[in-house]
Amino acid sequence: MKNIFKLTLLSSALLTLVGCSEDYLEKEPSEFLTQEQVSEAGETNADVLAGTLTGIYSLQFEDGSGGTTNHDDFGQKGYDIFGDMLSGDVALSVSSFGWYRSDITEFQAPLDFTSGRNYMPWRYYYRLVRSANLVIAAVGGNDAIPETDENKYILGQAKAMRAHSYFYLAQYYQNSYDPSQEILPIYLLPEDENGPKVAASVIYKQMEDDLNSAISLLDGFNRSAKNQINKPVAQGILAYVLAAQGDRWQEVKDLTNDVITNTPFTIMTAEDVARADRTDDDVDNPTGGGFNDVNTPGWMWGVDLTSDSGVGLLSWWGQMDYFSYSYAGYGDYKAMDAGLYSQIPDEDVRKNQFMSDPSSSNFLQPWGKFYDPARVPRGPSQVITLDLVYMRIAEMYLLNAEAAANLDMDAEARTSLAAILDLRLDDTSYLDALSGPALKDEIYLQTRIELWGEGKSYLALKRNKETVVRGANHLSFVGEAIPYDDERLTFEIPEEEIIYNPAINTQND
Repeated sequence: MKNIFKLTLLSSALLTLVGCSEDYLEKEPSEFLTQEQVSEAGETNADVLAGTLTGIYSLQFEDGSGGTTNHDDFGQKGYDIFGDMLSGDVALSVSSFGWYRSDITEFQAPLDFTSGRNYMPWRYYYRLVRSANLVIAAVGGNDAIPETDENKYILGQAKAMRAHSYFYLAQYYQNSYDPSQEILPIYLLPEDENGPKVAASVIYKQMEDDLNSAISLLDGFNRSAKNQINKPVAQGILAYVLAAQGDRWQEVKDLTNDVITNTPFTIMTAEDVARADRTDDDVDNPTGGGFNDVNTPGWMWGVDLTSDSGVGLLSWWGQMDYFSYSYAGYGDYKAMDAGLYSQIPDEDVRKNQFMSDPSSSNFLQPWGKFYDPARVPRGPSQVITLDLVYMRIAEMYLLNAEAAANLDMDAEARTSLAAILDLRLDDTSYLDALSGPALKDEIYLQTRIELWGEGKSYLALKRNKETVVRGANHLSFVGEAIPYDDERLTFEIPEEEIIYNPAINTQND
């Protein structure tokens, strides 16, 4: 892994890419490598292209990658927190420092197109798009079929990353999937600039094209680290893209079946997912939970953070983990929504993921799911032994169950769901009585419980067209019903984009 970070130095300028802002509109900004520079270097040193791609992966956890010095600006996992809080499944139960309070949990950023946090995800994902476009152009362009396997794998990863970025842009900046609604500019070349918004159908078609191409290009790719996108990860991203459209369930089912059947990933066991003892003072129990090791067999995609990563307080762990030097340890407590927690049976091992003493202000913090293994309260200031998870095989089982249920294949849906729940509960026989809407509701509930805090609740909320009702441990809007397509849950085209992109000249253009 250390070699990956050394390679990144070859293309460190990529880490200062910008999105659709004033700087982005310059054709050859001095801050980053141009297509010509990457292509020329790649002709004599293949490591430059690999290093450039590594720079993109590093941007996923780089603090400030959304263009600010905010302590909630640290790449993909930062926006996973945004989504989990907007969905209501992650409650800000105590707020001493104010991170997330007004802009996210009180919905000010989604309602204010001038807000910096409304702009952060836009800037971040378009930086990734721009970076991916540089790599794609350097290996021959969008229609290229490289001669060498190495370049095929590089092109496949870049296309998958571009699609992943557009997927999250579409999720965060469109209330609900409407193929005819114009939602985002699309950029497919490094020189593209100042584009008008195009219909969601165009954005989704490009995602599908990129991912289908990536799946083909990545066939046979044996990645050196899990931070890299391989074929199963590209298939997983495509499954999410198709599921978000609401009428592509057979394709979702086929894709997830293939990942489940033909990859070595296994569902995390009861011992993997939760600490066995929930008591505050039990610091010596060596087993159970943690979600801190990228080598976990159930993780399909994630990043191995080391001392070379330079990750500390400004990180996902710095916001979520009580056992790191973190806001979660000193007064900005992120907890499971109390209403969701109440739906977990006592015998469910996942109940052990949360601090269960209702008399404590730490109630329902994820002490048994996300934590530094040393378990020193408010512990290390540098993240070394803690990794980041982006995708798990459990997601494929849950999407497979959801697809089967939407195809009225209830027996198959129950089988996929039971594959997970058999490792969480002693008795799953209650599933046999579920069918139709009741089965779909159970799959949605189990998706929220299984993937809590992993950034997938927001996607499931929109995909299932559900309604949020916040539990009693939120600081605002407790008990209010908020539908999935509420304006408060979706960001606006940012002010900076309107100012600097003449093709988009009004907020609602």
